Amino acid sequence: MPATQKPMRYGHTEGHTDVCFDDSGSCIVTCGSDGDVRIWEDLDDDDPKSINVGEKAYSCALKNGKLVTAVSNNTIQVHTFPEGVPDGILTRFTTNANHVVFNKDGAKVAAGSSDFLVKVVDVMDCSQQKTFRGHDAPILSLSFDPKDIFLASASCDGSVRVWQISDQTCAVSWPLLQKCNDVINAKSICRLAWQPKSGKLLAVPVEKSVKLYRRESWSNQFDLSDNFISQTINIVTWSPCGQYLAAGSVNGLIIIWNVETKDCLERVKHEKGYAICGLAWHPTCSRIAYTDAEGNLGLLENVCNPNGEISSSKVSSRVEKDYNDLFDGDDTSNAGDFLNDNAVETPSFSKGIIHDDEDDDIMLASGRPRQRSHFLEDDENSVDLTMLKTGSSRLKEEEEDDQADSIHNLPLVTPQRKFYDGPLPTPRQKPFQSGSTPVHLTHRFMVWNSIGIIRCYNDEQDNAIDVEFHDTSIHHATHLSNTLNYTVADLSHEAILLACESTDELASKLHCLHFSSWDSSKEWIVDMPQNEDVEAICLGQGWAAASTSALLLRLFTIGGVQKEVFSLPGPVVSMAGHGEQLFIVYHRGIGFDGDQCLGVQLLELGKKKKQILHGDPLPLTRKSYLVWVGFSAEGSTPCFVDSEGIVRMLNRGLGNLWTPVCNTREHCKGKSDHYWVVGIHENPQQLRCIPCKGSRFPPTLPRPAVAILSFKLPYCQIGTEKGQMEEQYWRSVLFHNHLDYLAKNNYEYEESTKNQAIKQQQELLMKMLALSCKLEREFRCVELADLMTQNAVNLAIKYASRSRRLILAQRLSELAVEKAAELAATQVEEEEEEEDFRKKLNAGYSNIATEWSQPRIRNQVEEEAEDTGEVDDIEEKSEIHKQGQNPFSKSANSCDVPAINSGAVTSSNQGRVNPFKVSASSKEPAISVNSARSTNILDNMNKSYKKSTALNRATNNEKSPVIKPLVPKPKSKQASAASYFQKKTSETDKTEEIKEENPKNSSSETSAVCAQDTENQRPKTGFQMWLEENRSNILSDNPDLSDEADIIKKGILLFRVLSTEERKAWAIKAKGETASDVAETKKRKFVDESQETENQKEKATENLNLPKKQKPLDLSTNQKLSAFAFKQE
Repeated sequence: MPATQKPMRYGHTEGHTDVCFDDSGSCIVTCGSDGDVRIWEDLDDDDPKSINVGEKAYSCALKNGKLVTAVSNNTIQVHTFPEGVPDGILTRFTTNANHVVFNKDGAKVAAGSSDFLVKVVDVMDCSQQKTFRGHDAPILSLSFDPKDIFLASASCDGSVRVWQISDQTCAVSWPLLQKCNDVINAKSICRLAWQPKSGKLLAVPVEKSVKLYRRESWSNQFDLSDNFISQTINIVTWSPCGQYLAAGSVNGLIIIWNVETKDCLERVKHEKGYAICGLAWHPTCSRIAYTDAEGNLGLLENVCNPNGEISSSKVSSRVEKDYNDLFDGDDTSNAGDFLNDNAVETPSFSKGIIHDDEDDDIMLASGRPRQRSHFLEDDENSVDLTMLKTGSSRLKEEEEDDQADSIHNLPLVTPQRKFYDGPLPTPRQKPFQSGSTPVHLTHRFMVWNSIGIIRCYNDEQDNAIDVEFHDTSIHHATHLSNTLNYTVADLSHEAILLACESTDELASKLHCLHFSSWDSSKEWIVDMPQNEDVEAICLGQGWAAASTSALLLRLFTIGGVQKEVFSLPGPVVSMAGHGEQLFIVYHRGIGFDGDQCLGVQLLELGKKKKQILHGDPLPLTRKSYLVWVGFSAEGSTPCFVDSEGIVRMLNRGLGNLWTPVCNTREHCKGKSDHYWVVGIHENPQQLRCIPCKGSRFPPTLPRPAVAILSFKLPYCQIGTEKGQMEEQYWRSVLFHNHLDYLAKNNYEYEESTKNQAIKQQQELLMKMLALSCKLEREFRCVELADLMTQNAVNLAIKYASRSRRLILAQRLSELAVEKAAELAATQVEEEEEEEDFRKKLNAGYSNIATEWSQPRIRNQVEEEAEDTGEVDDIEEKSEIHKQGQNPFSKSANSCDVPAINSGAVTSSNQGRVNPFKVSASSKEPAISVNSARSTNILDNMNKSYKKSTALNRATNNEKSPVIKPLVPKPKSKQASAASYFQKKTSETDKTEEIKEENPKNSSSETSAVCAQDTENQRPKTGFQMWLEENRSNILSDNPDLSDEADIIKKGILLFRVLSTEERKAWAIKAKGETASDVAETKKRKFVDESQETENQKEKATENLNLPKKQKPLDLSTNQKLSAFAFKQE
């Protein structure tokens, strides 16, 4: 029965890869050019344990719980196995070590380097070293004599030498190999091997054959070769019994010989023909693990089992599968064959073959196989007594006791496996700090974020920490001593936070260097309670947090005051802070099949503390783990990255779900390349990361360069024009959600950024609508129009009409009416909420006359009526301009009302203005009328990092006090909503309207009487005339309306449903114009919709010429008159 070749799997990055088994054979250990040592429980292990030992690992050896590796930093390192804890450095070379091997008892290690030297070092006392000099080129491989007398070595100088270990002399030298100047240029790495136990033969791969030399006589006994070998043999290895020899070639061929008979027993070809550079025989079973030069790992099973019998070890390892797998082909044979001796040929136990560990099979003394019931009834790890007796009788006939020992001990060391066929739990991910490299490195990054970089140096010369700031205006670079061995760190624009683990003498400490403090004490240290270690830390705006091994999260002020302490639902994985937000990732359970089971909490630690995410599961890619968590630099949006390179961002506009925004693996050139994320920016949309070739993290020196990757949402058919525009639209929506968050929380942001985003989104929707029109997808057009603003829908109606798609134009018109009605209803609700807010606000104040205390019905009606069209607004402005006197101008007589005693509320002459509103943009001007500079103490108070009203107003304007906690929602949202409803006359006007902002006219208090006199001077509007004629109809249709305010609100809704021409006609009627004027106006509009009357154009020009005054979107008549008065001056 031929050997079973399992499919190969990815193990390491491209490059030389080595493999070995542990002492019991329960684990496969590999190392590769990525610097990792991986421990595989089996070839199907999807989550092997990984130990990083350096930049590159050239060779590994394992014995007695000691893992020895030859690393690219010219050292031979020792780690404990399987924990992977560094256990020191055995020896150093001047160049890279190429091969490392243990002797038989694991007491000594031999290593060969490219500096032509071979060293033998005592594992327990590394000062006991022996150096072998004589080779004239880099060492290729080494092999210990099982009796510890000789050491064999192969070199690039073409020679194979055998050394006497005791006196370090060369016993013999054979010029067998082709000379070369370096290992990478060698045709073969010539991994030679001594025969186990007796050490009688030394196998040396030479060209296309294996030469075997007899011990002490050093004569060439014989060669092993095969006609199928077409290229050079790279490596050889013996079976534990010493009976079989396996060899691997540079073209991926694996050959196995019986050394006694010189017969070739197995030929296995690598599935892709890669060079075999690692070969290891299982210590007890008939398995061979092998690796290739591309970093892949493979496994051969059932090796050298000529009769197809099933060994006891194979039964125990395969018992977790279906029992029928043990009897493949039984169903096709007759039942009587089990009773026939000829059914299964009795093996001929010739000398030598019996010593293979596979020959101790589950066979009866008669040679018949055991029945299936015996397999089911026996314990999985039991050993058949008859088999043992038979084996022991055969052992007496053997000549070599050492080979007999192997078969005698075989059943006793069979690896035990539990009978469980379900998913296996995944080891929990250890805590880590985002932007840091592994702790075991001597030179490492403790943190790299948008503020700066913290490096740690822990070598023989120095143990220190360097802090570097990207912006040196925050603080100068700092050098700190690391006497307490700090392992985690974080950095903000206020402080440096460090933490260390506890030792036998010292408790775990949290150390903060508050460099932004205004006093002389710049640092503080807090000791954790006994048996409690800090595992993760982070900094925010004015606070610090530390998560400990006791499942506690401890909050501190930036000055060192202890604040809240609360329990975490599970062990912490990582934390991040930004502003008032705290982002915590922890283990919420046990993951299975390679998946991590993580939960996330998002808290806001402002004055009103609240929890945004309540332990929701963190969505990771299958069989991946977390590698980075943090916030975007601008919008405080939580983001995280997993080991598969998927970047996900919190979508606040979709119920706080996670959306993948980038796959860094798409930008990698090789399988082993990765991108190490250091920051995420929403405006501009950039992913800042460091490319790492052949590893997951960068070295500290030379200083790595930061690359910028673009974001791309994983939408379907991204190669088509439709898919590209869909991806661009939704990415724009996602990446500008943070503007709503900033506005809601009164943070400062650029209003122009939001306007530009809205413009870009509407342009994309219009392009998609045009594309759908060309494809005759009219239903899709309506779906796209539903995402548009009111102005964009009007453009879509025009496009549909010009495209002669009348049905589509009709549908879009109905949609526009629905949007208008919804918008009106929303505005009415907002006004009701604002009225309720004002009533609650005024409940505790004196009844001094202010604008709020006057009846607002007339003013409200005028505002709503003016929102229905621009014609009313412009013509009303024209008539008032003709009166020559503006009561709101600076020359007008106005009476001042004393300020409210509390100083918290200041009345203005605006229509509907919230005096507590924080300006949405720092660029919005404020207008002051007959007012002196306020001296209220609240003017000088501002919330750090948040928007400050005093900073956003001009120096010659009044600084009204602001009470931010009282703001229910930002005013800018109402203004932007109203702007979409207003009628635009041209595409150019529309672009300008989107960019306009709602100014805050913070003027001094004007008496309510003055404001009311001004209202009485105004003529009736079109809506008022329409309401007077249709009042009776409204009351008849709605008999339940009794309050005048309800009648007006109902009238507003009905008036807005009217067409533009009807509303305009009512407005003209209110001004007393004739029918001919109406016709002329319609004619002018039809000829050129983007033009207005001469008087209107003059006013528009004046508006545009004002550098810091833009036309408001949703202004009352009073506001418009006030603005007009200032323009005339």
